[in-house]
Amino acid sequence: MKITAYLKLLRPAQWLKNLMLYFPPFLGGTILQHGMATRGVLPFVSFCLASSSTYVLNDLLDRHRDLHHPRKKGRPIPSGAVPVWAAALLGALSLAAGVYLAVGISTLFLLLLLAYLAVSACYSLKLKELPVVDLFCIASGFLLRLEAGGEAFGIEISHWLFLSVFLLALFLATGKRLGEKQSLGEQAGEHRKSLLSYPDGFLPGAMYMTGGAVLVTYTQYVILRHALVYTVPLCCFGLLRFILRVQSGEGGDPTESLLKDLPLFIVGVLWAAMIGWGVYAGY
Repeated sequence: MKITAYLKLLRPAQWLKNLMLYFPPFLGGTILQHGMATRGVLPFVSFCLASSSTYVLNDLLDRHRDLHHPRKKGRPIPSGAVPVWAAALLGALSLAAGVYLAVGISTLFLLLLLAYLAVSACYSLKLKELPVVDLFCIASGFLLRLEAGGEAFGIEISHWLFLSVFLLALFLATGKRLGEKQSLGEQAGEHRKSLLSYPDGFLPGAMYMTGGAVLVTYTQYVILRHALVYTVPLCCFGLLRFILRVQSGEGGDPTESLLKDLPLFIVGVLWAAMIGWGVYAGY
């Protein structure tokens, strides 16, 4: 048994998405208050376990299609490194552990987690084959994480932050689909049916539209917060860099882009540092 194969099946790199739970207290200026940082540990772990169970389900359902993908065919299940029965057991254990932790947090948090699981399951079973619907499913996952973070920390989510996260998620999901369509070429339909339903020009146009909308809503969110307005150029750079990466054929996976693209990583760190300075300088 190779432990690394089982760990890879859980996709720990994707747990970065669950840091969205910390956005409400971080942006709201309360993360440094006594006990706030530790308050988010259980919610974060709960979402990591639950999201890993959805990745396992998706890999189980896609194991035959992934054989046609130049990179995904090396994943633990299609490569044979992890047997199907073992993957199913690992997914079930992750699901049970994530839900168990959510029960002890709050009823609303549990409902938000269950909603995330329901959307993810429906996405894996059918909705990922439907054009545009697949993009909204991905975006809803980020919104549910954001709302769950607000519930876990007792912070109300502002309308502009909600819209910014929603549009950013749509932007990233569109870029990921465009990257897949470009890299797979004629085999795109064999890997993901929805890619055949997107006519030429639709995905680039949708990416440009949502990227521009993100810049507008994010500017509205920070414009009255004085020092935070200076993070808008960083936001603009990050959006354009991601578009350049996708259009250059370097891939559109958001997590990989952040971790492997040095300019994007540096901008992300600078953005977090400037936000931290602007919100907590006088703490």
